[in-house]
Amino acid sequence: MELEDSLIEYPCDFPIKVMGLSQQGFTQAVMEVVVRHDPDFSAASMQMRSSSAARYVSLTCTVRAVSREQLDALYQELCDHPMVVMVL
Repeated sequence: MELEDSLIEYPCDFPIKVMGLSQQGFTQAVMEVVVRHDPDFSAASMQMRSSSAARYVSLTCTVRAVSREQLDALYQELCDHPMVVMVL
């Protein structure tokens, strides 16, 4: 097995957790980025949790991953977004 080989078999459903400050427009901003990389993504499948003090919110988006390049591009765009604090 080469180092470049992926441990993920594509296509697959892949959960991505995105965290940011609890602010108006955060969910919509994340949704717009995710849909650019997975046009079939449904907002209804997004799970939201607030931190105990409700200062932060985490969104779990399960995308249909078709390639490593798609996931890398999605992670990069989310990490670069000014409203996003962390992506797991």
